[in-house]
Amino acid sequence: MGDWHKTNWRAKPRVQMPDYTDAAALSATETQLSKYPPLVFAGEARRLKAQLGEAAKGNAFLLQGGDCAESFEQFSADGIRDTFKVMLQMAMVLTYGAKVPVIKLGRMAGQFAKPRSAPTEQVDGVELPSYRGDIINDLAFTSESRIPDPRRMLQAYTQAAATLNLLRAFSTGGYADVHQVHSWTLGFTEGRKAERYREMANRITDTLDFMKAAGVNQDTAHTLQSVDFYTSHEGLLLEYEEALTRLDSTSGNWLAGSGHMLWIGDRTRQPDGAHVEFLRGVLNPIGLKCGPSMTSEDLKLLLAKLNPNNEAGRLTLISRFGAGKVSEHLPRLIKTVKEVGANVVWVCDPMHGNTVKSSSGYKTRPFESVLSEVREFFAVHASENTVPGGVHFEMTGQDVTECTGGVHAVTDENLQDRYHTACDPRLNASQSLELAFLVAEELTNLRNSRLKQAVG
Repeated sequence: MGDWHKTNWRAKPRVQMPDYTDAAALSATETQLSKYPPLVFAGEARRLKAQLGEAAKGNAFLLQGGDCAESFEQFSADGIRDTFKVMLQMAMVLTYGAKVPVIKLGRMAGQFAKPRSAPTEQVDGVELPSYRGDIINDLAFTSESRIPDPRRMLQAYTQAAATLNLLRAFSTGGYADVHQVHSWTLGFTEGRKAERYREMANRITDTLDFMKAAGVNQDTAHTLQSVDFYTSHEGLLLEYEEALTRLDSTSGNWLAGSGHMLWIGDRTRQPDGAHVEFLRGVLNPIGLKCGPSMTSEDLKLLLAKLNPNNEAGRLTLISRFGAGKVSEHLPRLIKTVKEVGANVVWVCDPMHGNTVKSSSGYKTRPFESVLSEVREFFAVHASENTVPGGVHFEMTGQDVTECTGGVHAVTDENLQDRYHTACDPRLNASQSLELAFLVAEELTNLRNSRLKQAVG
């Protein structure tokens, strides 16, 4: 893009970004970050884009999941491992049930900044600036903690680099070997769905034993011992994103070096805004959150700006409407995409439209509402004869009680037991596994239905 440079966003209207009061500290931080190595590489981003292109055609399926907002204080190797485990479990359920490759994309190693519904919040009559994620300010409710500090970007980079290092080791060092399918089960993953997982794992083990006895070649064996695991986050803090953007010497294009895939949020998708301007110029695959307020006119503008060459796998549309509202909004967006012949991946985010305040005062998400939105998403795509390309969840490997319902029937009263999130409520391992079985069933039903139509 000859008309694009990584600094152009600075001349555009900006929303959901901090106003730093220490200009010298901001400049020094950006200079220091710009000297650091990128966290991801252009070849990885291109490989993800190619795989997403297959998801758009129904030949693969995207599983995107992880933290609502990564925390400096809660950062640990065990936490990364447990979330990775759950992602492997979910991917195995989807692969086994739906018979398609699963693209594993974590909301990890960069998901530090959060958009907020209001610039300030009140506690006991005291009003302070909102917490915007650890990369910007601190969760502690004090005046000093809520001042945006640009130096926090350096800590975010260090934590992201450490996270990626461990994820790469897990992905290629034997931990993700499909022969270890039994060992991925977490101790607190119990109930009927966990038993189904163990039965499936037994069948996979039997199949692998047969393949070994039949003399499977070493190349295939290596393929079973590692996985591609990518990272993603909302490209919200543009000073951080710009500082880590690098020119790819092989293609002459710019790479957002902070993560494999970045997305634009429902609050920052203004066609003439800073976030769209920045992300339209990088070679990474891009996600775009689409809520109820997304108009056909804006969607057409965004499709043209973010994917002017209609490149396969470049743009993923992540719908987030809320249970009971999918059939009202998704068909009109599908119609718009069909009208302009856009090449997109359709993904369902059943989390962000289903947030409620519980009777106990905690922000939560009823698990039944999450399940309902997923079912509605698949029903609309079946009706429209389009491809449901993936799902996007906020989840964790920790045994949290943040979303009500699920196999353990978390109630409003249980929320306080293990409510650890700094921002939005996340699915725990049991709820995530239950959801994976539902998605696998929906994919299987859709495939069988379309096979019958083709034969009939």
